[in-house]
Amino acid sequence: MEEKIFGQPAESPRSLAQAMGRGFRGKCPHCGEGRLFRKFLKVADSCDVCGEEYHHHRADDLPAYLVIVVVGHIIVGAFMGFESMFTLTTWQHLAIWVPITLVMTIGLLQPTKGVVVGLQWALRMHGFSGKPDALETHPEL
Repeated sequence: MEEKIFGQPAESPRSLAQAMGRGFRGKCPHCGEGRLFRKFLKVADSCDVCGEEYHHHRADDLPAYLVIVVVGHIIVGAFMGFESMFTLTTWQHLAIWVPITLVMTIGLLQPTKGVVVGLQWALRMHGFSGKPDALETHPEL
């Protein structure tokens, strides 16, 4: 007998950690082989290996917000620790912290976007379930 959840056929579970890990590495959350990105932050329309479609993802600004929170906490904590141990001028601090902030931000942005797309795929959000979202079928909601 087929298992049902809320009157719908149960779908096979997707590993959240595996999908997010694959996304972090820029790989397809489904097969782990194909490329997730076609440009630095441009998600490919579909996987070139398994054909999984990504065009309906909605990462939007979440990856940027997450990177700001993570990098901000690291940089502010490091700055404050550094400031308590050494006496540096403002220009010396700028010469240290601005490049580190830029490198960390650029380095984390693509992996974070991949994690968000992997999360959406694993949770079957925004078209990754093969069915339209509630807002697409009921725009008045």
